[in-house]
Amino acid sequence: MSGQRQIKLNAFMRPTTIHTGSWRWPGAYSDANFNFGHIKKFAQRLEEAKFDSFFMADHLAVLNMPVEALRRSTTPTSFEPFTLLSALAMCTDHLGLMATGSTTYDEPYHIARRFASLDHISGGRAGWNIVTTSNPDASKNFGKGEHLEHSERYKRAREFHDVVTGLWDSWAEDAFLRDQETGIFMDPDKMHVLDHKGKYFNVRGPLNIARPVQGWPVIVQAGGSDAGRQLAAETAEAVFAAQSSLEAGRAFYEDVKGRMQKLGRDPDHLKIMPGCLIVVGDSMEEAKAKRAKLDSLVHEESAIASLSITLGVDASKFDPDGPLPDDMPESNATKSGRDRAVLLAEREGLNVRQLAQRLGGYSGLAMVGTPDSIADEMEEWLEARGSDGFTIMFPYLPQGLDDVVDRVIPEIRRRGLFRTDYEGVTLRENLGLPRPENRFFTERAAAE
Repeated sequence: MSGQRQIKLNAFMRPTTIHTGSWRWPGAYSDANFNFGHIKKFAQRLEEAKFDSFFMADHLAVLNMPVEALRRSTTPTSFEPFTLLSALAMCTDHLGLMATGSTTYDEPYHIARRFASLDHISGGRAGWNIVTTSNPDASKNFGKGEHLEHSERYKRAREFHDVVTGLWDSWAEDAFLRDQETGIFMDPDKMHVLDHKGKYFNVRGPLNIARPVQGWPVIVQAGGSDAGRQLAAETAEAVFAAQSSLEAGRAFYEDVKGRMQKLGRDPDHLKIMPGCLIVVGDSMEEAKAKRAKLDSLVHEESAIASLSITLGVDASKFDPDGPLPDDMPESNATKSGRDRAVLLAEREGLNVRQLAQRLGGYSGLAMVGTPDSIADEMEEWLEARGSDGFTIMFPYLPQGLDDVVDRVIPEIRRRGLFRTDYEGVTLRENLGLPRPENRFFTERAAAE
């Protein structure tokens, strides 16, 4: 249908999936986190289905969980993202390649250079997920003392973004002449020295790599707190939201895009794609049985550890058969994740053990049903302005991925809700995002 909105699809890979019981599923590739052959095939299947992007979440520390829980979880360890995504760039042609880059434990020059390199290597398919890093154990791996306080991390992230994007604009598009006759390789007048001096960073520049193919790699953000929403409204072009109901999704959508309008940004230049676990069955009963079996594979110790991470306190000290205590101490963990857990427990009347079991597997938005019912839900979210698409989480691999590619994608495509081919060659083109102008040389040209 002409003018019909299209669903955007991002695949959440870690570099495999999110559910902590997934590796125990019969037939699952339990070694996939460190098996490049498997990951390569996953990426190629995603591209075959015309997914927008492969997103690799990253951690800068082994998750702060007890040793017994570590024995049973794949989530604390994975490849370094730039190494993996650069390799995947060589065996894909259109799939976007997104990675986490911490604004708390990295430096702007490093991030700018890595993502610019990935964008050139991939031909314009890179995306930077701005994270402030909520795991307090990360500070111990970088010679830091106390983990930065939540609001301070976001203030640092805002300045970090400005420095990185300023570095990406170091060179005019035509700075590199490469004139073999005259022997002139580049024009120094087409180089901008950033010379940034701020509260958190002093960075001279320029970046020692040409401007990225996309101008800037796509800016992605996932924070759900007030500070996270404001950062998204000011900087992001895609948001991996975490709302688990359409009502909450619509409220988040309206809030963030409303903030964008107040800032003078076009709301269409931000794609909101909530995380969504998809479990497919021949019938609703079969799909629900698959989900129940999957959740049963999460060991109780891992579940309690996951709850502790989410709440920022040691949940093993709580009565497992009682409700969450009313007097939980404040923590420096992610506030939006903690709030969602508390609300989930209240809404469904879950005791500590039940809440832990849910969080230990996956507690966010899930579409569990037949291809037709899942397509119905996706269409409802799109039409109700609860999302612009979804960040798909697969329950297990490879079968969960195959179920989405072979059964769900054809149904949403039949309804005219999803592409039959890529719109362009860059991630920006496929997401329908504009290419940012070079702030320094556009201004200079206008002045001349």
